[in-house]
Amino acid sequence: MSDESPTIDLTYIGRALDRLTIDVASLRDDMAALTAIAVRRDATLSALLTEVRAMHSPHARLANRVRAREIATTPP
Repeated sequence: MSDESPTIDLTYIGRALDRLTIDVASLRDDMAALTAIAVRRDATLSALLTEVRAMHSPHARLANRVRAREIATTPP
């Protein structure tokens, strides 16, 4: 093995920094897209929960009416 370390000049460091800058920008774009997807899914799930709650009310009222009819028509 050689005891000589590789020569690193400012050009090499500049190119490495350019690559890192491009990689970070790409990761930032990916993160923005993934965050937007997560926010949209969260909003969709919240809206779905509201819709299910709204649908539960009419079903509960119908079940109460059917139960009342069954009790009224059941012979003693």
